[in-house]
Parts: sequence; structure tokens; C-alpha cells
Amino acid sequence: MTGAGRAGKAGRAGAALALAVVTLETTIAQIETALRARTITCHALVAQYLARIDAYDKKGAALNAIVLVNAGALEAADDLDRRFAQSGPVGPLHCVPILVKDNYETIDMPTTAGSLSLKDMMTGQDAFVVKRLRDAGAVMIAKSNMAEFAFSPVETVNSILPGYTRNPYDTSRVTAGSSGGSAAGTAANFAAFGLASDTGDSIRGPAAHQALVGLRSTMGLVSRGGVVPLSMAADIAGAVTRTVADTAAVLQVIAGEDPADPVTADGRGHVDANYAAALRADGLRGARLGVLRQAYEGPTTDAEVLDVFKAALGELRAAGAEVIDPVAIESLDALRRGGGGGCNQFKYDLNHYLAGLGDKAPRHTLDEIIKSRRFHPSIQTRLEGAQASDDVPGESAGCKSRDEFRVQLRAAVLKAMDDNHLDALVYPTWSNPPRLIGDLNTPGGDNNQLFSPSTGFPAITVPMGYTRGGTLPAGLQLFGRAWSESTLLRLAYAYEQATHHRHPPASTPPLR
Repeated sequence: MTGAGRAGKAGRAGAALALAVVTLETTIAQIETALRARTITCHALVAQYLARIDAYDKKGAALNAIVLVNAGALEAADDLDRRFAQSGPVGPLHCVPILVKDNYETIDMPTTAGSLSLKDMMTGQDAFVVKRLRDAGAVMIAKSNMAEFAFSPVETVNSILPGYTRNPYDTSRVTAGSSGGSAAGTAANFAAFGLASDTGDSIRGPAAHQALVGLRSTMGLVSRGGVVPLSMAADIAGAVTRTVADTAAVLQVIAGEDPADPVTADGRGHVDANYAAALRADGLRGARLGVLRQAYEGPTTDAEVLDVFKAALGELRAAGAEVIDPVAIESLDALRRGGGGGCNQFKYDLNHYLAGLGDKAPRHTLDEIIKSRRFHPSIQTRLEGAQASDDVPGESAGCKSRDEFRVQLRAAVLKAMDDNHLDALVYPTWSNPPRLIGDLNTPGGDNNQLFSPSTGFPAITVPMGYTRGGTLPAGLQLFGRAWSESTLLRLAYAYEQATHHRHPPASTPPLR
């Protein structure tokens, strides 16, 4: 071989190596830098992420995180390459590959919410968040798996895709739910980040189980338009990412008012002009953080999680924070006992959503879904219970009682924070490690259902370490006042930069 031939071969090998590095733990900023430097094309970048999906989703580690790869992803990448050559990046997320949870509508892929009853449903439009991201230059490369209709906070299984989604840090264990596919895929570097949704747990739980960052934003900051509902009283649209900076970048694009989701009118004037400005390495210096033991202490709390959390509190102090331990929500137990009857508005919300789709939906009511028998057996009781409910938000006695409880809880949380002059409350995102797939006896450990969903206030989880010999991720949660996303991002970023707990899972190494 000639010297030029050897040099060309070495150059191609170097380029291939660089490409593999680009798609392992790569941030949005690094992608944009590489594209601007023309060291990679959009086509090559997307192709490499697709290669990782091919290698590790149904083969290799067999994570089962992906429902469907977007057949038009490379074509979209080619279009972005042409537009880049003509006029530069189309937006702040130019050619950033994204996994889309299967309850978000996409114009180029079906939306099923994990259910065979909605198989092949094409709505002909993008969800508000998806459109925002696509307009910013992002590429939707695949639909990710989810718990059917987003019901389960502890595991990711449904009727649209056989089998469980597996945790890449230990493939015998669960991902949490319901956004387990987005979380497992993002942790395994199948994309730059994954879209997720959180009604009680489903951004923060999967993020904690997969050493990711997950922000549940203030109710009204981000639209749920075009997302199959579970409960519009608590549903939040958002993302799971590998870094706090990426969470800030995504929030910058997706936050904003949407006429199709009236609650976003409350967010008017609360969208920060530059969330990235909050990202300061010294952001914990002088911060006051309260340990909310009521969120996580109990007879089944795992001792190793407590040890990791205790170490995290030491890390927060070392980074300059003042930790007040404990801080209590006054009369919390009495508030919960006085909450009255429940409010099951799934039927109400789902029927309203399906009616809006008209003939584009293969089923038009929850009753039709139940009669179709096209769903996973594990959710039958829950579907039938919802069908038996006639709750109407704002009208039914149970719904009114729930809403009053939420008013009281918001006031109690704010009082605790104000009395102690706190920037945020802190606690483990889950009290227990990811449990084994199929294990319904070991404690789940979900600490997410009460405080953020019932107040509408924001919370963010960030990796705080590992249990079980350094193998299973655990998350630290920061919970704040309404519209305090910038504060939470500042605190989480400073902690992340001081500790760098996240590392990629060994089950999905760089491709050769």
C-alpha cells in the first residue's frame, strides 16, 4: 500500500473513531460544535445513533427501548445538511437526534401510547413540543417504549411491543415507568436525549434509575398539546437528558404558551429568556437546602440508598450549600387524611382527546378500547376502574376534594420553604434501587407521586451515585417553588459539576 493509501486508511479510521466518540455521552453543545466545525455531517451523526440502536436494542444488550425507528430519519438529516450548507444551522438544536416517547404525536411515525388498541394511529400532526423541537432543527429518530397509557411508575411493559424494556446498567432490572424507553435509550446513547412525560413519576423515576437528569417543570410552563393524556390535572411534558446543560437547552425550546393547552396561559411571563445563564459551577454557594424526610423515610427505605443520599448531602455542603435537616411540612398527615375521595379523570381526559382526533383514531372512547381487548392484561383492572368512574374535573365531589387538598399542600410547602428561607427541598428520587424485572414483592421506592404532582411545583433529579457495589444508579431530587426552574437548574448543575456521578452503562459500549 502506498503512503497516501495508508494515510487515507488511517484518516478514515480516525474519522470513524471520532464518530464513535461523538455519539457516546455527547452533549447538545458538542454536537453543534462538531457540525459547525464540519468535522461531522448530520447524515453521519444520525447514522451512528441508528447503528447503536441496531446493535443494542433488539440485539446485544437487548434493551427493548425502541418501538419504531423513523424510516425518514436519514432523509431528514440529508435535508438539514443541505440547509446547513446554504445558510448554516436552522436552529439551536440543528441535527440533534431525539427519541420520542410513544404518547407524543409525530407527523412521521404512529402514536400508540403503548397500546395495540391504538396501533398504527397517525394523527397527521406533531405534538406542540415535537414541532418546537423540529423547528429548532432536531431529528426524531425513533419512537421509544412506555408503560401502556403511562399507567405504571415502576416498569415499562405494554401490548404494542412484546417484553419489558431493560435497564442498561443491569439488564435484569426495570427502568421504572412510564418513560422507561426514553430513559434506557438515552442512557445507552441511542440519541442525544429522550422526550418523556410525568404524571406522578415518569420523568424523574426513569431518570434516577438510569443515571440521567429529569426535570418535571411547573404546571403550565410546557404544553401537553398532542400528548395522549393520563390525567390533565398532573400530566407534564418534558425530557430525560444526560446533563443538566442539555435539560436547560431543551427547556429553552419547548417552554411556552400553546392555545391548545389552556393551562400554559399561566406560564405567560415565566419563561426565562436564557436558562443556560443559570448554569454556574458555584451555584450551590450560599444556597439553603432543606432535607424533606417526609418524602422518603419509611420501613422499606433501602439502607444503601440512604448511605448514598447521606454522602450527597456531604457533597452539597462541600460545594457551599447550607443543609437544614430536617425540614417538615406541617400537618402533612392530617392534610392527606382530609383529602377526601379520589378523582379518576382518565376516562374523561382520554375520551376528550380521542374525540378531538375524529376518524384519525382507531378507537374513539375508553369503552371501545376495553371492548377491543387489545391491551396488556396487567392494565385491565385499571381500565375497567376508569370506565366505571364518572368523575368530571372541577365538578365531581372527589375532584373538588382533591383540588382543595392541592391548594392546602401548596400553601404548606411554601410555608415550610419560607419559614426556613430555602432555595429548594432535597430527598432521594427513589428510596430503593431498580428492582428485578417481574419482581412485584420487593419495595418499589417511588418518592415522586405526592409533592411535585400535587402542588404543580417543579422538581429535578440528578445522579447522586450508585448502590449494589456501584452498579445501580440513584438520583437526588431538588424540589422548588413554582416557576423556579432556573434556580433548580443552577443548583443541579453545580452539584453535577462538583461530583460527575454519571457514567455510561457497560452493557452498551462504543461501537467498533
